[in-house]
Amino acid sequence: MLPVAEPARRQKPRGIRLKHSHVQILGRELSTPLVVLAMAEAVIIMAAFYLAVQFRFPQGAAPVVFDGLGLKLVIFAAVNMLAMLSMGLYRRGFRDSTLAVVLRVVGAFALGAAMLAALFYAFPSLLFGRGIMVLAMAGAFAGVIVTRLVGVRLLDLDALKRRVLVLGAGNTATLFNRLRRRSDRRGFELFGFVPQAQEVSLVPQDSLVHLDQPLDQYVRAHQIDDVVIAMDDPRGGFPVDELMACKMNGVNVLDVSDFFEREGGFLKLDILRPSTMIFSRGFRQCLYRDYAKRMLDVATSLVLLALAWPLMLLTALGIWIESRGKGSVLFRQVRVGQNGKPFTLTKFRSMVMDAEGDGVARWAQKQDPRVTRFGNFMRKTRLDELPQLFNVLRGDMSFVGPRPERPEFVEQLAAKLPYYHHRHWVKPGLTGWAQINYPYGASEKDAFEKLQYDLYYVKNQSIALDLLTIIQTVEVVLWGRGSR
Repeated sequence: MLPVAEPARRQKPRGIRLKHSHVQILGRELSTPLVVLAMAEAVIIMAAFYLAVQFRFPQGAAPVVFDGLGLKLVIFAAVNMLAMLSMGLYRRGFRDSTLAVVLRVVGAFALGAAMLAALFYAFPSLLFGRGIMVLAMAGAFAGVIVTRLVGVRLLDLDALKRRVLVLGAGNTATLFNRLRRRSDRRGFELFGFVPQAQEVSLVPQDSLVHLDQPLDQYVRAHQIDDVVIAMDDPRGGFPVDELMACKMNGVNVLDVSDFFEREGGFLKLDILRPSTMIFSRGFRQCLYRDYAKRMLDVATSLVLLALAWPLMLLTALGIWIESRGKGSVLFRQVRVGQNGKPFTLTKFRSMVMDAEGDGVARWAQKQDPRVTRFGNFMRKTRLDELPQLFNVLRGDMSFVGPRPERPEFVEQLAAKLPYYHHRHWVKPGLTGWAQINYPYGASEKDAFEKLQYDLYYVKNQSIALDLLTIIQTVEVVLWGRGSR
């Protein structure tokens, strides 16, 4: 292919930009701007608490309040930050209207207040008074709203985005064209594609970049942060020395599959190879992690059962009243568990009796006529899932993992989707990485998309990822994302 002239827009003077990468926290790579946003909001919340104390007691008139003030300040900030995380305000690719952001911040501080009230009940020595609570919450709410309305817009500036240069312009490189939404590209700017020798270019012509100097020099001159390898056939044309020079100069050099894993939190099945799964980091079990995960499962299930048993009784009563005492309250169905072993899953019945009287297995659809009125409410609030806590206690399921599917669907999907059976290497879960990142799926296309998230979880499973998934499940339940 003849070299393509570099687009004129590349020749414009470059403005000021901040070069940055990712921050490793608990084994996960987080973009620096997101970390800075979280830190700024943490400082604002702590400042609101401190100012509330000073305003309420300007002369230190209540010494008991000032006892352990530093600890109380940290707890106040940590609880509210946890509530904001559970409301999806730090979710990858989060992008919503101003009203939706305000409502989520309101929900976060309401949840934070409830969590602090429970904490004060358990540990009275941490109590700092209602006056301080109201003032601190009001100040923190105002500060976070301003930060969200101003700071998030600053994060969209090109100066704060990483610049990504893609080596390749063929079929593999076209995967980047699917990132059309602004939320998909929130953390980076796609600088361009470098076509390779004897490669048919399939990307837009105005996005092609012609290198008029060695790669490492070009990268340095144009302040590139990431070089992504997306060649259809890298054999014979791999610029090893130049890529090593880029790495030694602090530039990230990564494979296209690793790039999508980092940016999207999923494994791109279009380019996933068996060798990648075998030789890459991840896709391994650890005895100590398994023990810790089991302890987390049992502890979480017991706590939720202790809190939710009144709701479970009311839910059972609601089903009994709606069905006028006819039919069962619970619904049992065979699902596929770890290593393909079947088990019996238990839920509250949300459909009419004999919903599949013809013996044909069907996914639930929108406005499914088989779902009862009370069943629709249960599905939206996830109340129908509560009996699965007993599945977790028995060890059939984990609290976090891929959702268990019916044997009929597993057989059908495994025959059409690559690597589908790999999701059964781990225990199925009551909630999962796919559930908090992708809406309810009721088709083969949805199953394909969710499989990418399930395999990401299988590869990167850890206690930290489990805790993050559990925390973000609160958003799914409270905001009804993905219910059907």
